[in-house]
Amino acid sequence: MITQAFVLGAGLGTRLRPLTDDLPKPLVPIFQKPLITFAFDHLLAAGCEKLVVNTHRLPERFAAVFPESLYRDRRILFLHEPEILGTGGGIKNARRLLASESFVVYSGDILADFELAPLFEEHARAGNDVTLALRKTHFPPTIALRDGLVVDIGGKREATEYDFANVSVWNPEIISRIPSGRSVSFIPTLVEAIAKGEKIGGVVVNDGKWFNIGSAEEYLDVHRMVCEEQWKPAYLDRNHEWPIRRAPSAIIDSTATLSGFYSLGANCRVEAGVRLRDTILWPGAQIASRSVLENCIVRTHRRAEGILRDAII
Repeated sequence: MITQAFVLGAGLGTRLRPLTDDLPKPLVPIFQKPLITFAFDHLLAAGCEKLVVNTHRLPERFAAVFPESLYRDRRILFLHEPEILGTGGGIKNARRLLASESFVVYSGDILADFELAPLFEEHARAGNDVTLALRKTHFPPTIALRDGLVVDIGGKREATEYDFANVSVWNPEIISRIPSGRSVSFIPTLVEAIAKGEKIGGVVVNDGKWFNIGSAEEYLDVHRMVCEEQWKPAYLDRNHEWPIRRAPSAIIDSTATLSGFYSLGANCRVEAGVRLRDTILWPGAQIASRSVLENCIVRTHRRAEGILRDAII
């Protein structure tokens, strides 16, 4: 059983700009639910009770969405990075807050529901130093797997077949290999370990859904999929409603027309004669009368983190 996790929340969200100009990417709403909370729910359902999250840009937004650093009555340990440390530097920095046992590293900006148990079980069974979740995605494959071991990252020596699914399990001993005091990826540490014949394992997790939301188009596509396939991760709390297509406080004129996979955030106002199709309104957005919007994302410069906090499920 893996009982602790480090969730990467410090990314810059560059590819998703301008949506991430005023809100860190892990906090962007998916039908009123902040993206990073899917990672929390996934990990909690798998038995991880201790959650550490690093932040960099706009740390006050995390503080506002998670008052008293709580989520579902569990305490979240937030670790701010004044200078961004990268994936490797972030893991090294977080190591001091984690117990001396294996832990999960989970990207806070993906949306996934594949089973975590096979990854945990293989890490323990094989005695790996690190075990990566691997998947066939729409991205070019970068990882070669042979007999349960990762033999190449980057395709320099072996034909690659899989992409990294942004979830992994680490033994604490290997963290000492990551350089200190600068921004660094964890990939060079893994490449060096592979070259030395150390055990960097891989588990193929092609079940379930997996989204790396890196563009406005992909953000829209996730909402489309949720509606069209009526998708809801099994790990979500069944006592809470999701997806929420229309926040209770949204005000919609009776003459407005809504169709497709629309999502209306808290305190939105949609005036008379508006037509919305396949459109997402962030909290506080206001749409003038007789506007016609299709395949749009409407954000607001209002501080929305308090509204997101109220929508957490």
